[in-house]
Amino acid sequence: MSKDKEPTVISLHSVYVMTLVWGTLIQFSEESEFVVDKSKIGLTRVPKDLPPQTKVLDVSQNFITELHPSDISFLSQLTVLRLSQNRMQCLDISVFKFNQDLEYLDLSHNQLQTILCHPITSLKHLDLSFNDFEALPICKEFGNLTQLNFLGLSATKLQQLDLLPIAHLHLSCILLDLERYYMKENEKESLQILNTKKLHLVFHPNSFFSVQVNISVKSVGCLQLANIKLSDDNCQVFITFLLELTQGPTLLNFTLNHVETTWKCLVGIFQFLWPKPVEYLSIYNLTIVESIDEEDFIYYETTLKGVKIEHITKRVFIFSQTALYRVFSDMNIRMLTIADTHFIHMLCPQVPSTFNFLNFTQNVFTDSVFQNCKTLARLETLILQKNKLEDLFKISLMTKDMLSLEILDVSSNSLEYDRHGENCTWVGSIVVLNLSSNILTDSVFRCLPPRIKVLDLHSNRIRSIPKDVAHLEALQELNVASNSLAHLPGCGSFSSLSILTIDYNSISNPSADFFQSCQKIRSLKAGNNPFQCTCELRDFIQSLGQVSSDVVESWPDSYECEYPESYKGTLLKDFRVSELSCNTALLIVTIGVTGLALALTMTGLCVYFDLPWYLRMLCQWTQTRRRARNVPLEELQRTLQFHAFISYSEHDSAWVKNELVPCLEKEGIKICLHERNFVPGKSIMENIINCIEKSYKSIFVLSPNFVQSEWCHYELYFAHHNLFHEGSDNLILILLDPIPQNSIPGKYHKLKALMAQRTYLEWPKEKSKHGLFWANIRAAFNIKLKLVAEEDDVKT
Repeated sequence: MSKDKEPTVISLHSVYVMTLVWGTLIQFSEESEFVVDKSKIGLTRVPKDLPPQTKVLDVSQNFITELHPSDISFLSQLTVLRLSQNRMQCLDISVFKFNQDLEYLDLSHNQLQTILCHPITSLKHLDLSFNDFEALPICKEFGNLTQLNFLGLSATKLQQLDLLPIAHLHLSCILLDLERYYMKENEKESLQILNTKKLHLVFHPNSFFSVQVNISVKSVGCLQLANIKLSDDNCQVFITFLLELTQGPTLLNFTLNHVETTWKCLVGIFQFLWPKPVEYLSIYNLTIVESIDEEDFIYYETTLKGVKIEHITKRVFIFSQTALYRVFSDMNIRMLTIADTHFIHMLCPQVPSTFNFLNFTQNVFTDSVFQNCKTLARLETLILQKNKLEDLFKISLMTKDMLSLEILDVSSNSLEYDRHGENCTWVGSIVVLNLSSNILTDSVFRCLPPRIKVLDLHSNRIRSIPKDVAHLEALQELNVASNSLAHLPGCGSFSSLSILTIDYNSISNPSADFFQSCQKIRSLKAGNNPFQCTCELRDFIQSLGQVSSDVVESWPDSYECEYPESYKGTLLKDFRVSELSCNTALLIVTIGVTGLALALTMTGLCVYFDLPWYLRMLCQWTQTRRRARNVPLEELQRTLQFHAFISYSEHDSAWVKNELVPCLEKEGIKICLHERNFVPGKSIMENIINCIEKSYKSIFVLSPNFVQSEWCHYELYFAHHNLFHEGSDNLILILLDPIPQNSIPGKYHKLKALMAQRTYLEWPKEKSKHGLFWANIRAAFNIKLKLVAEEDDVKT
């Protein structure tokens, strides 16, 4: 094989190989240190610095030419070795004698010509395909590979007993690369394949099919042929090649991949296979060349159940549509798939059809397909996704004669429904309907099959589910994800709903009543919505927490706050808000109770500190001050008539009259006493205020008796208030007898404050100290006496 040769790697073969690789690698997926990938880095030999514990080694797509024992002998735990797409020409299998755990060995797409055999028993996957072997590289030692599942081979010539050494093995798949096989002149080769479930034959991708070898199979269940290039001239060569291959009674699946053919030859292949014991025919990557003309086709009784054709390329641009479509529409089989073919139409069968499954994904069908078609009464499943359908009303009409139709998939089209005056006519048997990825709006709920059980409407333009929607009592599963729904619907119209998918919408405040409305719900997927984390959402979060985690899918990771900004990104399960801020009634009660408690406290304080009394006193004082402002200036200048006003308890009057007053008046100090200076006719309160205001000083004789006198306290209050009003120091406190602090009532807090803050004169009991006491009294009047004297001089 030349170095620049790039053989076609067949998709199904790749799938099979990757399945085996994945099955081997999956156990190491969490242990990356056991997997070493050195592919596509230009290596010329296996690296020497590999970790000894390596279990998976990939050195594919490099330039390695040889493999020596020392390269991998130290990798005693090696399980998978990929050496494909290198430049190896010879392989000595003994290099693996120290790799007793080796199960997967891929040497495909090299330049191998010879193999030196050696006993090895652990392999499950051995791929020697797409190499330069002349004969099939089969060692007799391969007969000991009792665990072998996959065997890939290549050769340029075949002999009937080449596979005899492994005839007793029960393989899952044999891949036979015949890209370099060439026809020998006057010699027809043969090959017997005994025990394999799947036989995969790969031919040259660019040459017309010319292989004339008789390959007989014994127990093949799946036959796959790849790289088939046919014309009208060599079509019979290919059909002859199939004669022996398709004789086995166990052949169920026949697959053709990468096929280029004329329409006439393709119909001939269909006609050849129709009576064969094949049950499923699949054709992938089909190219039709030359012309498409009407061909006779006899639909014999067949064991064929299904035909699948995916990805058709037509190199014919002018042809009869009927000639193309009629071959498929009249097939007497149960299942037909024609996908990714760009067919613009499909004909209605001419006679009652046996189809129960039709799949026309990714074509260009329009709303006219199967209209008024009465021959598809047995059809149970119809898939028309990724076409050019536009009118849902017409789709409903299409189904009216499909009396057995249960599953309809018309997703990924351009369907809409805007016929408000016309009712949709669905066949009553539909239970599964896929309308996803269209341009449907809220009106779609007026055009639904009445007995629908599973409805998929995701990726449309639905904003709300109308409240007047017809009751879909049989609906069990509803998918409305990726729409513009603003509310979580209830189950009033969907009494049997058990599965709801409504993620990726515009739901911000879902109702907490959802689970009460939807008693049968067993799966809810409502994440990835712009939840607004406010008080209204709290009840919904609580209801989510009360149901099983199996019911709410993707909880809690897909449920996040979107608004307000301060909570953005917060998981709903972590969102917290106080009961007080959310419960209006509780908030009102709390404010009321707090206000009442405050009112009661203030009332208690008012009573304790006798606030009403202070208010009355303040009112009296204010009234007196107001009258004083109305007195003429001349009269105001004559209002200071006394040096001192003396406030005392009647019980202390003897000391005041016998000691205090005589001593002060002897010094020329004019004294104001209530019993001789109060003006008859005025209230006591007004007389007290007038006397205090007409005096330079107010003398208070403090004693336990003073404390018990309410009138004394009034006088003290007004004198203290006048002190702050006038801005002068007009109080003289004389402590006649000690006053215990606990004997002063709480409402007389001013008296307590004055005794705590101001200096008072204490009347001494010893006569020897009386002189000092009177000296201190007179000192309080020295300055004022001088001023009074000056005033008297002016008057005279």
